Amino acid sequence: MTLDTSKISVQLYTVREALAADLGGTLARLASIGFRQVEPFGLQDSAASLAPLLAEHGLSAPSAHAKVVGGDVDAVLAAAAQTGTTLVVEPHVDPQRWTTAEDVAAIAAELNAAAERAADAGVTIGYHNHEFELATKIDGRPALEVFADHLADGVALEVDTYWAVVGGVDVPELLGRLGSRVKAVHLKDGDGSRDNTKQVAFGSGQVDVDSILAAVGGVDLGVIELDDTTGDMFTAVENSYSYLVKALS
Repeated sequence: MTLDTSKISVQLYTVREALAADLGGTLARLASIGFRQVEPFGLQDSAASLAPLLAEHGLSAPSAHAKVVGGDVDAVLAAAAQTGTTLVVEPHVDPQRWTTAEDVAAIAAELNAAAERAADAGVTIGYHNHEFELATKIDGRPALEVFADHLADGVALEVDTYWAVVGGVDVPELLGRLGSRVKAVHLKDGDGSRDNTKQVAFGSGQVDVDSILAAVGGVDLGVIELDDTTGDMFTAVENSYSYLVKALS
């Protein structure tokens, strides 16, 4: 099984400035590029305004980022119901909480508890990594993998492939070890550094994106994202989409 073009999405954080200026116009522009799926951020704050406009522009939001660990899970689930979102992903937990086995077990326990509540609503809870969960080692293993060992079967991972590279791991090997728990991936490119402005259109940087694409066959979503860039953001998004369509065709 391979990732196909129907599974391409885009993280709306990428175009956050345009969204703040013109929500409907930005969604229309993403749809004109070819996107049929988007991934909102801060879902509980944006769902009410997003929901009618997603439908208007022929877009869906199968996944979204929202604060789950230490957040209001009921509010998040209510927001997910508004946007028809079935995968809600915790986007960030403080790096200081990833230093010991006890720390990561405690984070996993919070996600497991949220996932139990979400299951009744038909929502899967997941976690999205940055570089530190991989750069930090616990008993010689990346903290993210120790964390995964503590997750309930129904909790998903959304692997940010770029931050995994920055974190110093072989991404195809990581994806292989994490297996079917990985339901979505973030696809981004750049120079492999922590400098967000060095991120570029997918397929135009220094990351071995082809080997990553070859390893993400079973995931439900491939989400384009740039945290920042020095060029025009929409050009980078469009070029990322074009590269993926060509690579997956």
